[in-house]
Amino acid sequence: MSLTGRVALVTGASRGIGRAIALGLAADGADVAVNYRREDSEAEKVVAEIKKLGRRAAAYRASVDNFEEDAAMVERVKSELGPISILINNAGIASRGHTVAEGDPAEMQRVVGVHAFAPFYLSKLVVPQMRGTKRGDIIVISSVATLAYAGRGSPYNMGKAAGEALAYTLAKEERPNNIYVNVVAPPLTDTDMGQRLAKARGVAAIHDLDKTMPFGHVCSPDDIANVVRFLVSDRNTYVSGEKITVHGAADRAGFA
Repeated sequence: MSLTGRVALVTGASRGIGRAIALGLAADGADVAVNYRREDSEAEKVVAEIKKLGRRAAAYRASVDNFEEDAAMVERVKSELGPISILINNAGIASRGHTVAEGDPAEMQRVVGVHAFAPFYLSKLVVPQMRGTKRGDIIVISSVATLAYAGRGSPYNMGKAAGEALAYTLAKEERPNNIYVNVVAPPLTDTDMGQRLAKARGVAAIHDLDKTMPFGHVCSPDDIANVVRFLVSDRNTYVSGEKITVHGAADRAGFA
């Protein structure tokens, strides 16, 4: 699945699923722009790992829900690495677990901003570059939360649902330009966020759940990255406007 000659921008790539995706795309030959918001040292570690794979990489600090910061970042990536032909909208934050009646409007704006407005901003900025490349790919990382829409999570549920709607719309708009747009929806995954969620629900350590999970283990960041790697590769010749829910054929959505 060669991505040689392509430039990928991965948001929220300093850790977790974003980090795994960034490293996976680099292993397949892409040069990678590592977006992050706060953790300078962690982002630079990812850049160093990518460079060890023989690919170009750089870290770009930007809050993805800020259009001006996104615009500056996209221009820098284009100048330093080249036109972006792969955009992975991965950055995400969790809700605080309030009911709608208890909810904070500021939290709603912040969470929906990261999960819905940010992918819109970045797609708007990157698509014109993609149209000039041989092939473009946009992935929106969603969640199994949109299978169940559990209570006490309206900002997260709404943000993820809106991100999916954006992807389905983009897939139709950009198909004539050879741009593929898809959604990947992880379940509970062994990330910092997943570990916090498990503890909040009374599980001491996330891998205590392994025996209850499909295939005997909690989903890993690499499990998600491998799906993304296929979707943006030349082996994917006809899949666009689709959502792949990576739940291991579980009977329920599980932790969202």
